[in-house]
Amino acid sequence: MSDDDENGFEDQTPDGIEIPVGPAGDADPTEVVPYGGDDDEVKRVEAALYARIGEQSPEHRLTATRRAVELLGDPHLAYPVIHITGTNGKTSTARMTESIVRAHGLRTGLMTSPHLVSIRERIVIDGAPIAADRFVENWDDIVPILEMTDKELTDKGELPLTFFEALTVLALACFAEAPVDVAVIEVGMGGEWDSTNVVQSQVAVFTPIAIDHAKQLGNTVAEIARTKSGIVKPSSAVVSSAQVPEALAELERAAELTESTLAVEGAGFSVVEVTPAVGGQLITVQGIAGRYDDLFVPLFGGYQAHNAAVAIAAVESFIGRGTQALDEDVLSEGLAGATSPGRLQPIAQEPTVVVDAAHNPHGARALAEALPVAFPSGHVVGVVGILADKDARGFVRALKDTIQTFVVTQPPGERALDADEFARVVVDEVGIDRVVVEPALAQALQEARDLADEAEAEDAMVLVAGSIVMVGAVMDLVHQESGAK
Repeated sequence: MSDDDENGFEDQTPDGIEIPVGPAGDADPTEVVPYGGDDDEVKRVEAALYARIGEQSPEHRLTATRRAVELLGDPHLAYPVIHITGTNGKTSTARMTESIVRAHGLRTGLMTSPHLVSIRERIVIDGAPIAADRFVENWDDIVPILEMTDKELTDKGELPLTFFEALTVLALACFAEAPVDVAVIEVGMGGEWDSTNVVQSQVAVFTPIAIDHAKQLGNTVAEIARTKSGIVKPSSAVVSSAQVPEALAELERAAELTESTLAVEGAGFSVVEVTPAVGGQLITVQGIAGRYDDLFVPLFGGYQAHNAAVAIAAVESFIGRGTQALDEDVLSEGLAGATSPGRLQPIAQEPTVVVDAAHNPHGARALAEALPVAFPSGHVVGVVGILADKDARGFVRALKDTIQTFVVTQPPGERALDADEFARVVVDEVGIDRVVVEPALAQALQEARDLADEAEAEDAMVLVAGSIVMVGAVMDLVHQESGAK
């Protein structure tokens, strides 16, 4: 092992060619996840939020959230906003965007979802999950307004504020109270009627759009893109990943109707070169306003290079309206400090355990492409579990040539697809000889480690994927193990 290889991952390709070590190659993405459990007061707030209509049952309305923030004095108008939607890559792109903006000396707010371990991860102030006392105090401050809004809604025969509507109001209030100079806000679901769309964003960002949440958003990419394009505000800057033609057409239409500018990856900006590096990758990007060479991104997977390019274009559009190149040293600092926990992240060794938040076919295909490059292995044991409303068969098909042995389990929570039911899908796709069923997650992880240890390949590894909730639970399990040693 080289001196630079502090995480225990070799700094050579399978062919023995040395690859560069990035300046933040020893960064620990888990530092931004508040392990150890939240205190009783945070749990009180969390329970109050979860007592509301669930996150996966959003109301197709903005009036409720608008009324709540109006009663609060419109805190969301106190700062500019970069608003991000898409099907996959939203959270990573949001985190990189926030990190680059913060490197420019601006105090940032970041709202993402869902969380891995603590609900406080969803509201980040200046690069760290909001402090427990501020989270609780801000909640207690807005409760009377939420209750007033609930009453107005129910008096009109409407449902009270949902979980995500209330959480959005809380995040917007937290950002105003901090206060922040700019907020980077990830859409919860869709765009047009998502509660975060009360903001008046200066930049609208679109990561790749594919079919997911079909029940809520539509059965075609065009329908989904049309809903997501609803975040574009008049005379704003629109930045988009490369899109399939039917999605791009909707974004072009939205930009034209709002008299906004549109920069699309491929024509408006692009990834020029990607080189593997210890702890991540080096990328060269042609941005909207400048070219940036050999930037270190401490994240694995070729798709993260494209997410980084989108983040750079978003910040160029925010700072200087796309006419001014970013300072390369500041940009390098921002990207090198970016984290995206749970995204192609190694969390344990002997055997290597990697977690990834892929939970739909599009994300699984990206994972299948990225994993062999980032973590070459002769035998991958997959711990897989999925939620009942996801395309389980499409997910398995995307990974069946990447994972040699499937340990089928189920994520925590009521929305999980039963392990036996999921196993029938997996067996149908890959054959019974490649499948083990273990419903209990902790036992499934141990079974996978044992199978990797017993595999003939010396570089056998464990991959955990299929559910963000499950990834968070596994990360917590491994963290508890390390604390017990």
